[in-house]
Formats: sequence, structure tokens, C-alpha cells
Amino acid sequence: MPEPTREELLARIAELEKRTEGKKSGKLEFKVGEKGGVSVYGLGRFPVTLYYEQWIRLLDTAGTCGPSWKGTRAG
Repeated sequence: MPEPTREELLARIAELEKRTEGKKSGKLEFKVGEKGGVSVYGLGRFPVTLYYEQWIRLLDTAGTCGPSWKGTRAG
């Protein structure tokens, strides 16, 4: 099999970049699973799935510790 030319490689790179543009939009997506868990896509490489009781616990905790996080950022 012959090696692709420089132009063919550049065309392939451009095609792949177009495909991934929409995926890295930074928006979050939520999906409800069959068992009632809500998965959040877009936070990282893998989705985060929590069930009702876990969401309530997380949101209650976020309300109390959220103000102490202001001004701190990792990275």
C-alpha cells in the first residue's frame, strides 16, 4: 500500500478536525438511563452518572461549600 501524499494527509486532518469541532463545544449534556440514573456528559473523558439520592446529597453539599471554593482553581 503506497504512503499517502502530503496533500492527502492534510485533507484527512482537516476532515477529522471538522468532526471533532462539535464535540469540544464545552456544553454539558444530560441523559436519563433506564434505571433512573442521570448521566452528565462533557465534564471529562467519561460521563458522570448519579441517582436521585446522590444528586440531592451533592446539591445540598454544593450549597454549603460552594462559597468557600470561590477564588480557588486547579490548573
